[in-house]
Amino acid sequence: MNDCKTINGLKTKDNLKTYIFDLDGTLLNTLDDLAASCNFALASFALPTHTLDEVRMFVGDGVRMLMRRAVPQGEAHPDFERILQTFREHYLRHGQDHTAPYPGIVAMLGRLRGMGKKIAVVSNKFDGATKQLCDHYFPGLIDVAIGEREGIRRKPAPDTVLEVMRLLDVAPDDCVYVGDSDTDIMTARNASLPCISVTWGFRSPQFLLDHGATTLISSPEEILEHRNNVIT
Repeated sequence: MNDCKTINGLKTKDNLKTYIFDLDGTLLNTLDDLAASCNFALASFALPTHTLDEVRMFVGDGVRMLMRRAVPQGEAHPDFERILQTFREHYLRHGQDHTAPYPGIVAMLGRLRGMGKKIAVVSNKFDGATKQLCDHYFPGLIDVAIGEREGIRRKPAPDTVLEVMRLLDVAPDDCVYVGDSDTDIMTARNASLPCISVTWGFRSPQFLLDHGATTLISSPEEILEHRNNVIT
């Protein structure tokens, strides 16, 4: 194994059948396009823009929270809803300008698929963009993709994960959650799933450990090493 870490002598369990992935920062490097749409919306209202590293720390909790963090005064800004809508419209048009899967992701998903595993995506990105990106970058590889939408709470609430398990007719004992953020760690915990935290995304390894990560991996290939057992 490359740099896979386990913490506190945690146990293993066998026969994983379903892999539930976060999207941004886990499967796709979307940061440049998110930052571009964020700054376009801000500049459209003569507001100060942000660096890539600043936007990196804004993302992970949905686009409303991204823009709450990016806009001076947050939702108290009188034009907040218009700024948010400008972001959404720009991102739907330009969300694939620079976005790409992280190296090794497509091959890893293909191998899991070839092993008969079920694959799902749950994201705090709005639902239309989540499905659009999955269809574009991972055609035929994702069984279910769910994003932010009316009637279902966004992560770290477990609702999207529970909905995936319902749609795929799988039990928690058959599943593992894979993500790159503290929000993902909390989501997995709230859904009673083990969590694999990836270190190539939007948060540093130390940040993940500080926020409760129990298993860190540094390459997609390491996910395959957990195909029959996972640290819990």
